[in-house]
Amino acid sequence: MKNISEHTGTLNLIRRMRNSRDGNPQFMLWVDEGNGTGWTFRTPANSMIAYNIESYLGKTVTITIGTHYGCATLNGISKGKNK
Repeated sequence: MKNISEHTGTLNLIRRMRNSRDGNPQFMLWVDEGNGTGWTFRTPANSMIAYNIESYLGKTVTITIGTHYGCATLNGISKGKNK
């Protein structure tokens, strides 16, 4: 994964995507950093974080996003930090 950046904001679900070919869930998400800015990204294919992602929805989180084959992809997630 390349171009990793860190963002803090409220995590929102855009849509649940089709399961991977191995049957694991994938999600398209958006983190709202406030003041009209935010980032759209997806969960990685066949990743355990997709099973846990719904527990973070609507909460303040700190995420790292990188590009994987040209697509913004979640690299890591934790409960939010104060800026």
